[in-house]
Amino acid sequence: MAKLFSEMTDASLPEAYRTVDVNKSQRNRRWFAFAGPAFLVSVGYMDPGNWATDLAGGSEYGYALLWVILLSNLIAILLQTLCVRLGIATGRDLAQACRDYYSKPTSLVLWLLCELAIIACDIAEVIGSAVAIQLLFGLPLSVGVLITGLDVMLLLALLRFGIRKIEAMILTFVATIFGCFAINLFWAKPDPSAMVAGLFVPTLPNAHALFVAVGILGATVMPHNLYLHSSLVQSRAFDLDDKGRSEAIRRSTWDTVVALGGAFFVNAGILVLAAAVFHRQGLVVDDLAQAHTLLSPALGGAAAVLFAVALLCSGQSSTITATLAGQIVMEGFLRIRIAPWMRRLITRGLAIIPSLIIVAGPGGGKTVELLTATQVILSLQLPFAVVPLLMFTSSRAKMGTFTSPRWMMIAGLIAISVICLLNLGLVYQTAGLGLTLGILALCGGLIAYETRSRRRSQTTRS
Repeated sequence: MAKLFSEMTDASLPEAYRTVDVNKSQRNRRWFAFAGPAFLVSVGYMDPGNWATDLAGGSEYGYALLWVILLSNLIAILLQTLCVRLGIATGRDLAQACRDYYSKPTSLVLWLLCELAIIACDIAEVIGSAVAIQLLFGLPLSVGVLITGLDVMLLLALLRFGIRKIEAMILTFVATIFGCFAINLFWAKPDPSAMVAGLFVPTLPNAHALFVAVGILGATVMPHNLYLHSSLVQSRAFDLDDKGRSEAIRRSTWDTVVALGGAFFVNAGILVLAAAVFHRQGLVVDDLAQAHTLLSPALGGAAAVLFAVALLCSGQSSTITATLAGQIVMEGFLRIRIAPWMRRLITRGLAIIPSLIIVAGPGGGKTVELLTATQVILSLQLPFAVVPLLMFTSSRAKMGTFTSPRWMMIAGLIAISVICLLNLGLVYQTAGLGLTLGILALCGGLIAYETRSRRRSQTTRS
């Protein structure tokens, strides 16, 4: 019988750690050896949660909220670049760094919050995949939810062949999504001048537009991606001296810019498609199946099929990376390893059960409500991942010569301030004052506890 648990080594994601030898590649092809981790991360920025918010924003407000997608992606690129620096400079992923720095109770709280975010994200991916299966094959949503559990076998099969095989599969999914939307946008014929204005002229037509904008931000910047990326960059066997680490940071940063740039075009494409097809006809769309239905008379049946294929690729690719993130988080915070098949079954089971309850109930057709709720949970956890990331990457004691430059830290502080304010606004509008105050109390409690713990430690040492 296979062993379910084992003591963890110091390597992050041990089965992939330093398995890709970048030094074998010729100098002009070394970027391709480093390329890959950011593409795994990028699928989290185009998952079904993004689809719901982008469709709602484009159909209701046309091109006006394109600037929100651009701003969200710029923030995402900044944060993921900091993850690259942390993983390569310290040899620790974000979960390990938190475990090393914070007290055990604080680390446990951070772990539980991250696990909750991963489960919420997985629910969105299960629902998105189930909707796509229903649209393509006519199966009930409940059957589609159960079918999504079969991707555990695919993931386990791919893990045996190495991280590059998973990267290749994810890249295929991303290329399929990109191609489907490129074709649909060609058929939709969007307004170029309105697109440019929407990108570079920030506007919020009304109060509800702020709610949608915060939803787009919450769906774009994914907390578990920060843990994932800081681990995946360590799959490359670069030289461990300063020169080797510097090259790895530079090339992995370009990988991040290119991959998340592609995610931007997909997210922007979803909003532009909704603006060009639905907003033009005065139709407000807030459901994935509704968008599929309305595409057929507008652009033809082929456009609707491409939409569903892209949605299925989005859901399946996102759930693979969420699984890897879950493994990294558990190993990093708790210093134990759980068999990948057991981890997958636990995570998927926790996502499938509430998904089945939702789709089988009287409100089963309102999938967008569930997707919105999962984005609220993700937004709750985001500051608890971003604040430690900024703290660690600004520390010379941890980063040495690779400490983030001042401009990057200032930009990071501005970004986390914007994220916290907007996400608290989203939580307040969605869940009320009680939960908002509860979050602030939790943050204050963790800060106070850590401060007291460090004072006690200093007193004991002295």
